[in-house]
Amino acid sequence: MRRDSWNRLYALMGASVLWLAATAGWSQRLIWLGALPDGSSSTALAVSADGRAVVGWGYDASGQWRAFRWTQETGMQHLGTLGGDGSMAYGVSADGAVVVGWASNASQEWRAFRWTQAGGMQDLGDLGAGETRAYGVSADGAVVVGTSSNRAFRWTQAGGMQDLGTLGGSWSSAHGVSPDGSVVVGWAYTSTGQSRAFRWVGAAEMQDLGALSDADNSYAQGVSADGNVVVGWATNASNQSLAFRWTQETGMQNLGALGGCCSEASSVSADGAVVVGWARNANQEVRAFRWRADTSAMEDLNHAYASLLRSGSYLEYANAISPDGRYIVGQGYNSARGRYEAYLLDTDSSRPAGDVDGDGCVNDSDLLAVLFAFGSGDGVEDLNNDGAVDDADLLTVLFNFGGGC
Repeated sequence: MRRDSWNRLYALMGASVLWLAATAGWSQRLIWLGALPDGSSSTALAVSADGRAVVGWGYDASGQWRAFRWTQETGMQHLGTLGGDGSMAYGVSADGAVVVGWASNASQEWRAFRWTQAGGMQDLGDLGAGETRAYGVSADGAVVVGTSSNRAFRWTQAGGMQDLGTLGGSWSSAHGVSPDGSVVVGWAYTSTGQSRAFRWVGAAEMQDLGALSDADNSYAQGVSADGNVVVGWATNASNQSLAFRWTQETGMQNLGALGGCCSEASSVSADGAVVVGWARNANQEVRAFRWRADTSAMEDLNHAYASLLRSGSYLEYANAISPDGRYIVGQGYNSARGRYEAYLLDTDSSRPAGDVDGDGCVNDSDLLAVLFAFGSGDGVEDLNNDGAVDDADLLTVLFNFGGGC
């Protein structure tokens, strides 16, 4: 072998050792979910309880919106439409088996849907006329919430669509539901034309959650498991959005921003202690945030998980969090691919490095997954997020083989 070849081999071995030393042990994981075949971008809007299923939407090869469901086993799969051109997925059940959102029909009208593997897309009907959209689903997939004919609705298989009313105005929309389906949140017009966050419990009337002290309008997006914590945003006189967390005891609490003008809270953990969303930083750039009740502070996920991001990549939106607060999904910029993509962030540091399939053990299945994906780009097998499944990923599995088993 020529001297320059040996030098290159030694350099590769040295770089590999450094990489392995940096990645050995236990680590969090950021997974870029890619895009639909020949699609340009994607965004994730909901995640199952165990983080193994993610739903959202992406552009297909023709530039149309398409609802997708992603799993580690299948990758990103589009869910079709109701006969029209587009669709979006907004919610998923705890086990990942039921997906809700909206899709266009043959008349290009938006219709709320409920999807299962066995039944495909089911049109949920309407409250009399007009377009419908579904935004949330209960943990068991049996209760769906959204908007139809300018009214917030709660749907069940047995009862169909139930009109939840308004706050005295002409319009309302439901955007979140508790895991047991009993508490619904969203926003509605008041008799004076203001938009106000609401909470609906059982057969009771909508509860107006008010607004922040320097804001007139508010919008609720997520709710805790017991229904006692609600998150969303309010808008001030300058039409700037301000993330909030509401409880019966404290009322609406401003969660602040990341040094910039604005923020919006999108989702909350089951215990109400962790909130995610987006906020502007001092440079007025949109960045994903996480807020914790134990610190009462907002943190930029790009700073908290900087070690998982390659140069030029960043997380813009945190759209949903799993009930236990472990998994966060949203949209960011993947510099390895040069496009905006859906992502799945696993914040649990007890996961062994090299655990491709997320079963807690680095074993034969992880090794085979990397070998079969070798040379490809997007996927869970790209352990270092450099845009390619290559030697570094293979060595990560080999070096950590047996970890967690």
